[in-house]
Order: sequence, then C-alpha cells, then structure tokens
Amino acid sequence: MPYMLLIVEPLGQRRARGREAGQAVYQQMLDYTERLQAAGVLVASNSLGAPARRLQLRNGDARWTDGPFAEAKEMIGGFFYLNCATREQAQDWAERCPAAAWCSVEVREVAPCFDDG
Repeated sequence: MPYMLLIVEPLGQRRARGREAGQAVYQQMLDYTERLQAAGVLVASNSLGAPARRLQLRNGDARWTDGPFAEAKEMIGGFFYLNCATREQAQDWAERCPAAAWCSVEVREVAPCFDDG
C-alpha cells in the first residue's frame, strides 16, 4: 500500500539552523533515503522549498496567494513516498526518520479523493 511520510517543520527552522548544521541534517536524510531504497520501499522523495504559492479557482478566476501564510506555523519541508505492506510498516519507517528529532513526520495513506464509507 502506498504511504506518504510528510516532513512537517516549523517555519524559519532552516534559516535558524544555519548552513553547516543544515548540511549535516540533510546528509542524515540522504542516508535515510539510502536505507529506504535498500529495503525496496522507496517510490520517491524530495525536499521542498519555501515559500509556497496557493491557487484557488473560483467561478473561472484564478486566485494566487503567496506564502508564507499568516495562519501557518509549519510547512511541509519534504516527503517520502513509500510502498509498504501495512500502516505499521510505514509507521516503523517514520520512527526511523531522522527528521522526527527536529520536526514532525506525518504518515498518510495514499487514497482516492472519495470515501465509500
């Protein structure tokens, strides 16, 4: 089953961390990516930049909003798209993710945009 591990990090954390510490944690994430690949569960992964832009289409009109967003205290800083046999396996991989030490790792099942109830 496909699962996403979303890396949810506080806004401004990257800037506060600085370049040297940032490169060190990025290397930890690259090492983690290699372990996921070796286990055969990694489908895709990447780090995401900030700020984001949001789009809403209303009555045919495109409305763009530039981030950072006033209500946001966190951002999605990256993702791992995994193919795991069970949610428990995805959660086990989340527990091994180095980013859990400095932010949150959200585990989400990849599913269609409807619910049969």
